[in-house]
Amino acid sequence: MTCLPALFISHGSPMLALQDSPARRFLEQLGATLPRPRAVLAVSAHWETIGAPAVSLAQQPATIHDFGGFPRALFEIRYPAPGAPGLAERALTLLEQAGIQAGRSAGRGLDHGAWVPLRLMYPAADVPVTQLSILQGGDPAAHLRIGQALRALRDEGVLVLASGSLTHNLHEYRGQAVEAPAPAWVEDFARWMQAALENGEQAELLDYRRRAPSAVRNHPTDEHLLPLFVAMGAGGPQARATRLHASVEHGVLAMDAYAFD
Repeated sequence: MTCLPALFISHGSPMLALQDSPARRFLEQLGATLPRPRAVLAVSAHWETIGAPAVSLAQQPATIHDFGGFPRALFEIRYPAPGAPGLAERALTLLEQAGIQAGRSAGRGLDHGAWVPLRLMYPAADVPVTQLSILQGGDPAAHLRIGQALRALRDEGVLVLASGSLTHNLHEYRGQAVEAPAPAWVEDFARWMQAALENGEQAELLDYRRRAPSAVRNHPTDEHLLPLFVAMGAGGPQARATRLHASVEHGVLAMDAYAFD
């Protein structure tokens, strides 16, 4: 069975599901460039649990519209992919073998961090998917360890799809157009991340909030970057990152995507 990469993608605004942009066009072609997975383990910034990660055992995950103030058409979208409870149990076993306590959610559906990119990558909704939460208040090192524990899934036909945003400061969004240029503080952070990821500077990345330029301005809270560390860990100890896409939406959302293998 072909080993799949671990991916980090930036999902940006929920309007990515409806609105044309370079990031949307990238995701629309991404699925066809990968070996077809038997299932997807989605790690979204929009599911946080306290104390321990959790996986969803849902047989038919609901489409969660966890946002407000958007057009009705967005709320009418459904992504009816089948669940992957067997994958969820396998992930639990791997986490427990690594000494990481984890929980189960019987009915957790797919939030927009999962279903928006998956709908673009696999529009037929025919790839089973389950979600893994991130840790509320957890640091990058904790999420790296979670990813490391799940490394074996890549050899089992599973796509580890970590979904967040390379930059995510919505306080700086003031109605800028989707094609608005990025200010220097966004560009500087994205360049620093690219260099550190491509050079495998793990210690720098784990301490990014102190070392990266304008880190706290780009991530007042860091839940949207934590999935990246899960993907990095799942890439393996010698993994280097390959940047698959770079663009900016609304000036403040860097939409970079990376593969780890």
